[in-house]
Amino acid sequence: MSEPGAVPDGPVRPVAAALARYAGLAGAVLLTVAGWLGGALPDTPAVTSLGAAWRAPHGPAVLGCWLVGTVLLVGAWWSLRWGAPSGRWAYLTAGLWVLPLLAAPPLGSRDVYSYACQGWSWTHGADPYRVGVVAAGCPWADSVSPIWRDTPAPYGPFFVLLAGLAVLLGGGLVGTVVLLRVVAVAGVLLAAFCLPGLARAVGVPTRRAVWLALACPLVGVHLVAGAHNDAVGLGLLLSGLLVLVRRPGRPRTLVVAGLLLGLAVSVKAVAVVVLPFAALVAVSGRCTWRALLRDGGRLAGGVLAALVVTSLATGLGPGWVRGLARSGDSEQWTSPPTAVGLVVDYAGALVGREPDAVPVVRAVALAVLAVLLVLLWWRAWTALRRLGGAGQPAARPRVALAGAGLALAATVLLAPVFHPWYATWPLALLAVATVAVARTVWFVAPCAVAAVLTLPDGTNLARFTKAPGAILMTALVVAVVVVAALRARRARRPC
Repeated sequence: MSEPGAVPDGPVRPVAAALARYAGLAGAVLLTVAGWLGGALPDTPAVTSLGAAWRAPHGPAVLGCWLVGTVLLVGAWWSLRWGAPSGRWAYLTAGLWVLPLLAAPPLGSRDVYSYACQGWSWTHGADPYRVGVVAAGCPWADSVSPIWRDTPAPYGPFFVLLAGLAVLLGGGLVGTVVLLRVVAVAGVLLAAFCLPGLARAVGVPTRRAVWLALACPLVGVHLVAGAHNDAVGLGLLLSGLLVLVRRPGRPRTLVVAGLLLGLAVSVKAVAVVVLPFAALVAVSGRCTWRALLRDGGRLAGGVLAALVVTSLATGLGPGWVRGLARSGDSEQWTSPPTAVGLVVDYAGALVGREPDAVPVVRAVALAVLAVLLVLLWWRAWTALRRLGGAGQPAARPRVALAGAGLALAATVLLAPVFHPWYATWPLALLAVATVAVARTVWFVAPCAVAAVLTLPDGTNLARFTKAPGAILMTALVVAVVVVAALRARRARRPC
């Protein structure tokens, strides 16, 4: 029987599947070539315009390989968005695409050099939460993107610990970057291990969940080749949720799950929005306030223990929270609130005013986010209470995980800044929690668009399209708000 709201979900034709597999592999190989010709290599300055990118050494070859490779990789992933032929096929194909990218230099971002310098700062007695990498004296600071050279680290103490260990064991910049990529690959493998269990618990086919979450070009290019710490944070998050799904309500299990989730938060703070929904997964039996306080309290104890232990182990305390305030220094239209603020500033300039609307719109967006997170949690809580006991075992984790995925999506969209790899967080949870395949397009399509936003050397194309991009994003925001308002109005009308 087909799923509610599903499109025809029959077997994938072998020829189409083989074409997708090898088209994606060709794309990954071309992106690796582009990386070696003009990727985010140490001491290589980022380009300042598309013209400069074309005139750079190997410029036409870099741009050609990047464009064709990205189109092939995104197109192959998109072509099987309804699901791969099997879970095993999805794993093999995603792994095949990753293989050439493992041999690529850092792609799509220079953040891995920031990680290396922050680890170096900590191992040499500086506090990365108080000073930037230049002030700390990092010898590799020239490889860091200029905008982040003087900003404190916004990452949690567990990741600073991992970066410090990579510095100590790597012996130099290249060795450190290699070990940071090993950490990222370990995070992706941990996520890959957790996906089938989460998908089965919800009732989503493994072949679809694995394909959407692992074969996404953002994973290979940014989490693996780019070695972003989102990989290890996401792996820890999914492992904590899997422990909860398999053994809800058991005291020791709740503590273990809390420790894993706490480690995810101490890698990247975005994971904190999942914790209230994880507490819903933790409840065994009937959902009552008493059960929520009991099981959620044990879960919270594990989370706090992980945060305290990692803070004490690094000797840095909670100073990393201060670094989060500087993550919005970059103003790009890829963040919807920032785009709206930019358009207001452009309109003000036309009449001779300088409204400086970006900080204001960002603050409003954060307030809206806070309200939205509460509403999403309350909606999930009331839905679980209506379910009653364990009569619908798949529905219970589905409701909570879908709420967590929507919460992550809202956080990514309403945050002051957006980078393509941020989309991997909501993608992973929505891939395992969305039953109706027709509904996957709304979160798969943005990921496909995000995959084409950065050049191999880490240059964000949004820098070159600031005004038109901001106008188009604002128009999209207005359209979404209008459609949502009309639907809400129709829903309130009496039948």
